[in-house]
Amino acid sequence: MTLDIDFVRAQFPAFSEPSLANIAHFENAGGSYACAPVIDRLTRFYRERKVQPYGPAAPTRLGGEEMDEARSRMAAILGVAPDELSFGPSTTANTYVLAQAFRQWMKPGEAIVVTNQDHEANTGPWRRLEADGIEVREWKMDPETGHLDPAALEDILDESVRLVCFPHCSNVVGEINPVTEITAVAHAAGAFVCVDGVSYAPHGFADVGALGPDIYLFSAYKTYGPHQGLMVIRRALGQMLPNQGHYFNADSLYKRFTPAGPDHAQIAACAGMADYVDALADHHGAPAGKASLRGQVVHDLMRSREVELLQPVLDALKSRNSVRLLGPDRAEDRAPTVALALNRDPVAVNEELARRGIMAGAGDFYAVRALGGVGVDAAQGVLRLSFTHYTSQDEIDRLLNALDDLL
Repeated sequence: MTLDIDFVRAQFPAFSEPSLANIAHFENAGGSYACAPVIDRLTRFYRERKVQPYGPAAPTRLGGEEMDEARSRMAAILGVAPDELSFGPSTTANTYVLAQAFRQWMKPGEAIVVTNQDHEANTGPWRRLEADGIEVREWKMDPETGHLDPAALEDILDESVRLVCFPHCSNVVGEINPVTEITAVAHAAGAFVCVDGVSYAPHGFADVGALGPDIYLFSAYKTYGPHQGLMVIRRALGQMLPNQGHYFNADSLYKRFTPAGPDHAQIAACAGMADYVDALADHHGAPAGKASLRGQVVHDLMRSREVELLQPVLDALKSRNSVRLLGPDRAEDRAPTVALALNRDPVAVNEELARRGIMAGAGDFYAVRALGGVGVDAAQGVLRLSFTHYTSQDEIDRLLNALDDLL
């Protein structure tokens, strides 16, 4: 079974938008195009349901039902219970709230493990706990390859470690980390696990229940949806941590870690992401049944498409003397988020790409520690090229031709 790219692109209004007709989107790691069901649901909510939800009148009742639908359907795709999924304003904000809960729960002298492969959102809030007497241990990646070795994690685990935080994949290194293996190592040592899925989720929603971590976070605006952060907290841990929401909501698991009022419209629009997964599953003949299994069919279709497109890009870049490719050069081992350290200013190269109608990125991407960890000057940064399953072969060809000229 192969992904029907024409069907896929028909689900995204951006590809029929005249103002975007000459733009090839290669900065998807910074934010994807929104799919039509998300746009339709968001528009409908603002037009018809923009009132306080969960009341008895039709507009308010329907608004609350749409919010609940988003939670239950996305939780089903992720393989968790509906109340184990929380929505917040961003993954950065969600991580910060979680860190405050752990700060209250942990004792001085206990430890948290973080990595230097992370985006700052999943490392900075945890590192700040050091000011409260909590030990922060760094699991370092290989400075040449950017690889995180699970054996090296075992060397820094002991009975004082309460939490291990790491990315499903880095937003600059791109290597896909073995979540289940790492989670098993941490759990065997008595630690909980927090996985930053922001850079992985755009390439297929994970079955979090099967993978096994206690916390899994990602951003809907990178998974074809609105600007919301989605956060899975498994029940055993969520009920153990101190409530961060209103005291009278302490018995509601999904409200315990969302102290701010929710964005009703954007939460409701997240059901459009589930609509998109269902549309792909149905179009490609996935059997009816468990949402997480149908989600895995879509996940595998997305990944197969991306691997097919990515390998020629890696092959074209890895042998250039003027370029250092960060992370693996095998497409199967990584997400299609490709960071390049250049022997010239990446911002200038990115500007030249923009003049050719190619939208990429340049900078540190809040991965200052990760770039430093592989010996790249974060002040200069990298050129980042990132795409998803909806990228066309023509867009890949345009990118390769432009890179051939510029590099």
